Amino acid sequence: MLYKKSLDGISKDMLQGFFVDWPNPPEPATHLKLLQNSSKVVLAIDEAESRVVGFITAISDGVLSAYIPLVEVLPDYKNKGIGKELVQQMLDELKDIYMVDLCCDDDLIPYYEKFGMNKASGMVLRNYKMQSGIQL
Repeated sequence: MLYKKSLDGISKDMLQGFFVDWPNPPEPATHLKLLQNSSKVVLAIDEAESRVVGFITAISDGVLSAYIPLVEVLPDYKNKGIGKELVQQMLDELKDIYMVDLCCDDDLIPYYEKFGMNKASGMVLRNYKMQSGIQL
């Protein structure tokens, strides 16, 4: 598995199959755009298949705060340590930032605690009609 922190050589055609179980998933072109607009990105690439099989993004002010909005590994590649490597590499990228926040479902709290993260409470607002990233 190749891990890279740039989008050099990455096309929308390499981003098939993500956003599993989303009612309105972003198209691969929108996925590529959100990767391009992220402050930091780490990709897991199956070189034999020439496809991205996992990714993590961060949005940051580069001074005090960062937020990890998306971490995903394709279903056929789960339970192989890819997600763990993506998270670890991103946390390494953000090691000089004071606060790194991530929202997750309750069942994932033990997973992220293994990285030294602490459970916190917060508030979210979701505009589900915009979930695809395309204005309707």
